[in-house]
Amino acid sequence: MYYLFYASFIVLLSLSISVQAGLPSKVYGVNLGSWLVLESWMLPQGWLDMGGQQCNDCSQCIATEFAFARAYPDTVDEIFDKHWSSWFNQTDVNDLVEVGINTVRIPLGYWIVEALVDRKTEFYPRGGIHHLKRGLRELKDAGIVSILDHHALPGVQTPGQMFTGRCTSDVEFYTDYNYHRALVWTAVMTALSHLDPDFSNVIAIEAVNEPIMNATLTPGYGNFQKNFVQVVRAVEHTLGIFGPWSWPKMTGTDASEFILSVENSTSFSSNPEVQSALKDALPILVQIGLELEWSDIKHMFSSLNNREPLHTSFMDINWQYSNPANPSAAQSGPQFYDNHLYYSFGGVADANEQAYMESICNLQRVEADAALGNSPLVFGEWALTTQFTASDEFLINWADAQKLAYTKGAGWIFWNFKVENSTLSGDLGRQWSYLEGVQRGYFARDPSKLHDTHVCDGYIQ
Repeated sequence: MYYLFYASFIVLLSLSISVQAGLPSKVYGVNLGSWLVLESWMLPQGWLDMGGQQCNDCSQCIATEFAFARAYPDTVDEIFDKHWSSWFNQTDVNDLVEVGINTVRIPLGYWIVEALVDRKTEFYPRGGIHHLKRGLRELKDAGIVSILDHHALPGVQTPGQMFTGRCTSDVEFYTDYNYHRALVWTAVMTALSHLDPDFSNVIAIEAVNEPIMNATLTPGYGNFQKNFVQVVRAVEHTLGIFGPWSWPKMTGTDASEFILSVENSTSFSSNPEVQSALKDALPILVQIGLELEWSDIKHMFSSLNNREPLHTSFMDINWQYSNPANPSAAQSGPQFYDNHLYYSFGGVADANEQAYMESICNLQRVEADAALGNSPLVFGEWALTTQFTASDEFLINWADAQKLAYTKGAGWIFWNFKVENSTLSGDLGRQWSYLEGVQRGYFARDPSKLHDTHVCDGYIQ
């Protein structure tokens, strides 16, 4: 059976793969946070209704997907299926289209590739891949491109954070075992992005969301960055997708050629970690293909079109300190960089309107990154949140000023597209929800426009 399934890959490679979108000339985006990686602070009432809990220390109660799946092993899949269906669906896509969004960043956990989960010690819901496929199809049909963001890494990449899927101080991502699992995940998601037509709006894969900032605590991360890019390009070469790093195209006439290309990937890379990741990814990809009913895909293609290579993406070099590795050293093919900026967590500017505006209007992150080869730069997370009670008038200026600063780079992706609207969530959406921000008039309905193009004139130093 597997040989026949491998052979069907060759049929796909010799036929059309739906036209792939590219990185927009300017990114105007939102994150689809709390969809496939749930952060319970963003839907407090919904989380309690699901059976979760709230606590000050998220490691001490049922506040994350890991804790929930461990507490409710018999019902977790059904409960999360309802969440995935309701939190992001066609109605939300329609709302994004209405406000001109052209890009989404989709936070994903490693557990969406279910074979990577050690079910004896790791606990997560199953079935998310089907909702990812459904959501990508809806976004593709709407003309919105997608970035697959590896948001929650195997072993946990940052302590005490809901966004890792498990609140814990036991950070184990920066080990050979978990680097390998992340590379296998990368190989699978790269192949899916090129083979499944519902994934054809995927333009990029981001390697790691928000690693620990202190680079002395992330041993091996620089080497992982290089391996990540090599895995993406090796998969693309195997699929006949080429760039200046490639060699002559496979004829695609014999299934054994494809299998041999994967199993003996030394023809592309002599790196044993890359070879091992590709070999371990292949049976997982076969299983996912069967689950997603790829046997019917060949009927969807009609004409020959060349796919473009995906962008690889990393948090920029200035995300870390203490002599971090430069992700530009890993680049082979199209690549962009990600920076996150939240003023509400402190350490950026004094907590008043004047200091905030002076800071954002004189921001030099695009220039600082470019000087180190980290360009183009997308601001992949930001919000309207502040450390002080902000007036509506200020939030209009605050939105304009941030957009003005971030579009000096390749664009921006707001966190988040929405949050829960409930009595328990209070006014959470006022500064965390892009759609609510548009409704309130903080954001111009056209994301490329500002209310006041001179918003920074009085603050530039």
